[in-house]
Amino acid sequence: MVPAASDFPPSGCDNWQKKNSLNSAPFMPDTRRMQNQKLNVLLLGSGGREHALASGLVSSPRLKKLYAAPGNPGIGELAELASMKITDHAAVVAFCKAHAIDFVVVGPEAPLVAGLVDDLSSAGIAAFGPSKFAAQLEGSKGFTKDICAKYNIPTAAYVRCHDQNSALAYLRKMGAPIVIKADGLAAGKGVTVAMAMGEAEAAVKAIFAGRFGGAECVIEEFLEGEEASFFVLCDGENLLPLATAQDHKRVGEGDTGPNTGGMGAYSPAACMTVALCAEVLETIIKPTVKALADMGHPYKGVLYAGIILTREGPKLIEYNARFGDPETQVLMPRLHSDLLELLWASAHSLKGKTVEWDSRAALTVVLAAKGYPGEVQKGSHINGLNQEFEKGVEVFHAGTALDGEALVANGGRVLNVTALGASIAEAQVRAYKAVDQIDWQGGFCRRDIGWRAIAK
Repeated sequence: MVPAASDFPPSGCDNWQKKNSLNSAPFMPDTRRMQNQKLNVLLLGSGGREHALASGLVSSPRLKKLYAAPGNPGIGELAELASMKITDHAAVVAFCKAHAIDFVVVGPEAPLVAGLVDDLSSAGIAAFGPSKFAAQLEGSKGFTKDICAKYNIPTAAYVRCHDQNSALAYLRKMGAPIVIKADGLAAGKGVTVAMAMGEAEAAVKAIFAGRFGGAECVIEEFLEGEEASFFVLCDGENLLPLATAQDHKRVGEGDTGPNTGGMGAYSPAACMTVALCAEVLETIIKPTVKALADMGHPYKGVLYAGIILTREGPKLIEYNARFGDPETQVLMPRLHSDLLELLWASAHSLKGKTVEWDSRAALTVVLAAKGYPGEVQKGSHINGLNQEFEKGVEVFHAGTALDGEALVANGGRVLNVTALGASIAEAQVRAYKAVDQIDWQGGFCRRDIGWRAIAK
């Protein structure tokens, strides 16, 4: 197996592993007796990311049984679904005890920021994901920016604003273009890259009017450069670099229109060379993980860094404390290592772990309900998913539901059509061929996913 040039080859992971310890003290897993035991696993979440994770988990020889909550019809084909609110931590703990769950994989960010992993840990249940304190890397833009300032992590210059008047005054001082970010979780929609003052002022007013639920914003300098996503597993001490991807945030073709949760992605990101990945690891990832360790809250889980490649070098745009969506939908089809083993190791010890990737590229196209990222109409019928797609094509469910035996749309981003190919261009052709085989009158997609890589 020959890995893609922009990913870390297995031998490279071995060499890096020796250097990627934050200190030299040995790290012993607290559940050593379960090292080779088959595991009952509970996967939390209901989107395309979780369907992709489920597809990886079910292929693990260490899996005994997979449960998912709340799941979706696609996940329901791979796991036993449980109807419980994952915001009810006591209910999650009770389910784990009643069903002898050995390991919980938390997919979305909200339960992590709310401290679900802490509550599971207190109940003696192993889980994949960071603590509530460490999840602030995603839950608070200001928290992350302050860490960057203290640890000299390259990122955009910024100011934190706690009221509308000070934010508007700063905008008038700096001018446009400028970036405005809601401080809390906003499902990928709380960032405005304002090219004009009117747009910037409207974004600030929307934040302080409570559109995103918070009462603080971060205003950043506008950075120019190509963006990419870089994923790393961490056990609090050791780091294991994974792969790279590029997302398409804007709703319209040519990267136009408002930001969304993501309209498509591909992996690997050709712009992220091995040298650039090494630089990001040394100047951005390691100092961040050290910062959390210094604070007494070691980071465990996946650290997803949004990077922008500027003339001064790579800089951090933001962190996510979980796997990306739709990036997971292009990572999982390329992953040849045991996903469950890797996630379990991240919760215990990654020491000596390596990861193997398919040398082919993967590209996913998001099929969204008309009106997204605004108001959408639910309930439209989706047909054509029961057919046999060509080898290397997978359709991941995101916002779907069953109406009797009919599959219907039940959200904004509804399906993810993913294809492998010898190149991004080939993967793109195969993905759109599959898209065109699906009969859904209530949806739309961008037709240019992967355009940057193909243009090169």
